[in-house]
Amino acid sequence: MQIPIIQQKLRSTRRLAEILKVLSKFGFREIIIDLGFDSWLPGIKKEEQTGPPIQATTLSRPVRMRMVFEELGPTFIKLGQLLSTRPDLVPPEWAKEFKQLQDNCPQVPYTEIQKVLAEEFPGRLTLLFSSIEQTALAAASMAQVHRATLVNGSEVVIKVLRPGNRQLIEEDMAILEGMAQFVEQYFSNLGYSPIAVAKEFSRELSKEVNLIHEGQSTERLRRYFQDDPNICFPKVYWEASTRNVLTLEEIHGRLLSTVSPEQLGADTRRAIVASGTDAIFKQCLRFGFFHADPHPGNIFLLPGNKLCFIDCGMTGQLDKRTTEHLIDLVAGVMKGDIEKLCRVSIELTDIDPLLTDRRDFRSDLQQFVTHFQESDLQHLDITKLLSDFFAMLQRYQVHCPSDLLFLIKALTTIEGVAEYFDPQFDVLAHVEPQIREIVTRRYGFAAIRQRMEKSMSGYLDLLENMPQDIQRFLDQFRHSQFTLNLEIKRIDHLAEKMDSSSRLTGISMIISALIVGSSILILADRISGAPGVLGTLGTIGLVMAGIYSAGFVAAFLWKRK
Repeated sequence: MQIPIIQQKLRSTRRLAEILKVLSKFGFREIIIDLGFDSWLPGIKKEEQTGPPIQATTLSRPVRMRMVFEELGPTFIKLGQLLSTRPDLVPPEWAKEFKQLQDNCPQVPYTEIQKVLAEEFPGRLTLLFSSIEQTALAAASMAQVHRATLVNGSEVVIKVLRPGNRQLIEEDMAILEGMAQFVEQYFSNLGYSPIAVAKEFSRELSKEVNLIHEGQSTERLRRYFQDDPNICFPKVYWEASTRNVLTLEEIHGRLLSTVSPEQLGADTRRAIVASGTDAIFKQCLRFGFFHADPHPGNIFLLPGNKLCFIDCGMTGQLDKRTTEHLIDLVAGVMKGDIEKLCRVSIELTDIDPLLTDRRDFRSDLQQFVTHFQESDLQHLDITKLLSDFFAMLQRYQVHCPSDLLFLIKALTTIEGVAEYFDPQFDVLAHVEPQIREIVTRRYGFAAIRQRMEKSMSGYLDLLENMPQDIQRFLDQFRHSQFTLNLEIKRIDHLAEKMDSSSRLTGISMIISALIVGSSILILADRISGAPGVLGTLGTIGLVMAGIYSAGFVAAFLWKRK
């Protein structure tokens, strides 16, 4: 029963050793030594004496770390791509470098892809597909895409998870989560929780390796835009899709990444940018569910200047309440309402409410407002506003929620597309009617009446249930059955400190007892006038006390280091 567990441990150990070797190869030996992992690579000390690798002397640290991620494979490529969207976790120059991570990989031989398909569709592969092209259309770190034809004649593309990826990713995530726990335990001044970041990354990666999730996201967005003449999403063929295989309608068009603006007329460029901008802002502000990576490589240009979005594996979601808080943020900035902005900060993040009362925080908030207060809604840069707002909060070690970071990423990406195809296109002026409509719905008479009705309904429910709650309280009071639930934060940390303190006290008392007892024995031996056993025992005791003391001080300093 224990053999699979042992095998898993051995694989994880080998993978950790491989990760450490790659880090050492690209000049990050000091990190391995600082973290205490140098014992995993016996030759690392010797390598250190011979000098740093050639990469460490010719390339910057961000470039070398990007190369580390590329060599370690899909998990770390995705980690770098995620960090490129998190300027609150890594310096800007690192985030910029991680954006260059390439997701292109050599093709997996078709024989291996065919094995995956046979396992996913046992006995019915030929009943689903009449033909499958052996040469891949695209090969990324996570999956490989092949053109195929269904038995009913539909032209499709098959996205197949690369063999062995799921197992490798699970091993990598176990290692990363373990390292995150280690880092959080010994480095408490990072300003964020490495464990929380690892969990967030694990959550996003689990979506990447579950192609059912991508199919559901594609189907949902397709349903939202089914009546839109300018925007579409590919059809999902669920009968030929599983967790490891996703079959989609083949899109016959040109990827925007292969289209040069000089090849298009002014009207076509304007139509592309207008449709793309409308699509993303509708997803974000109206539907609350959006494609988080709308770069030109994920957008097809179809006849009639229609746009088709693909690769919906990375999506973001905003609930209605979050959208309302974002509208409050815009309104608070335009009105210069610091109190409203403080409330928005509390609602959108995990900020300590006491921080919003500090003078330095309010001063920074006022300075932030002055940069945007003179702009009208038509020319207000929403993306810059959100980026600057959360950058200000970052200085107080308050972090932007991941869903809002995806929102900023989506808006920034589509603005980059607009700037590339039509630099003269005013994105904000184009979407201003949508923003104004949402602001009107938020602050109009009908919205206020709806909120009042909702509040009154809540108060009526409270009054209706109050007699039962009071009766329950009195019953518990009568029978002395009150239950008090307390949640003490960092209790494990407190217990560890108390245990450490008790051990230190015990060792100190032992050393003190040895010194005092040995001194008494030596003194008694000298008083007796005839040196003997007592003096010898006292000397041995003092030597032991000295050894204990030296070991105690060395262990204390080593732990702090």
